[in-house]
Amino acid sequence: MGEVPAIPVICGPTAGGKSALAVSFALMLRERGVTAEIVTADAFQVYRGMDIGTAKPTRPEMQGVRHHLIDLVDPSHRFSASEWLAAATQTIEDCQRRGVLPIVVGGTHLYIRLLVDGMFEGPAANESLRAELSAMGPAALRAELERVDPNSARRLHPNDLRRTIRAIEVFRLTGKAISDQQVQWGVGDHQYQYRLITLTWPSTLINTRINARVKQMMNRGLESEARTLWARAAFGPTAREALGYKQLIDHFEGRHSLEEAVEKIKIETRRFAKNQRTWLKRLRMKPGSINMDVEVSPVQKWPVEVVREFGY
Repeated sequence: MGEVPAIPVICGPTAGGKSALAVSFALMLRERGVTAEIVTADAFQVYRGMDIGTAKPTRPEMQGVRHHLIDLVDPSHRFSASEWLAAATQTIEDCQRRGVLPIVVGGTHLYIRLLVDGMFEGPAANESLRAELSAMGPAALRAELERVDPNSARRLHPNDLRRTIRAIEVFRLTGKAISDQQVQWGVGDHQYQYRLITLTWPSTLINTRINARVKQMMNRGLESEARTLWARAAFGPTAREALGYKQLIDHFEGRHSLEEAVEKIKIETRRFAKNQRTWLKRLRMKPGSINMDVEVSPVQKWPVEVVREFGY
């Protein structure tokens, strides 16, 4: 791996054990005299107060391993991918200066791809165009997206109006589909070498884990956490779309019963995990990627195998 070790990047489906693996990996490195810190790549753990629903690691779960890029902003802030990339790059550079190995971990695969492959700089937001598109309604937006960018239409869920509007906006402003422009990621030089660690679960097992996690979150007080933020009007347009919070907001505003909201959280999280598997298939094709498959190797052995793969 040369004089500078590759930076581990752990990615996998929600409820797949990414955070636990990262902490175990860091602790095993500590036993070998290597200090490691965790750089979180999660679009919603950046929000203060959104703890239970984002599966933000607790202090006991961190086990003394320093975590970065958690609790950066209030939920009212429209936190962007480019902001995360800038913060992550700065954090990694700081770790390198201090002789610390950064371990990137997260389920927001867009963030992972931005870090590893580079940033697609799209046109700036056009508020008047966005207002025009928002007035079209979901069905008309979907039809327009299928017309101008069928690749994005296949990737995006029909209810993901924010990204649908962005894709159409990019096409209107540039005359080129955002999906075509995004394939240009990966060109250019990068300062650091990254090595991906992807976690693979069969759908039946990960769905069981998701259902159990949602139940655990509700028992830990997710409804109270979400209601407190909602009552303070603390949710901005991005934060209110987070899984768990979005469905509970629908309950608070009278569109669903609590039982219906909880069931929708499970359904949407399972759908999200299915979409993540598509991302993971692409990431596993990266040269040098390490795949931890639960059907091949038990979860308990993953930290040891990762340490061995990295040569520590």
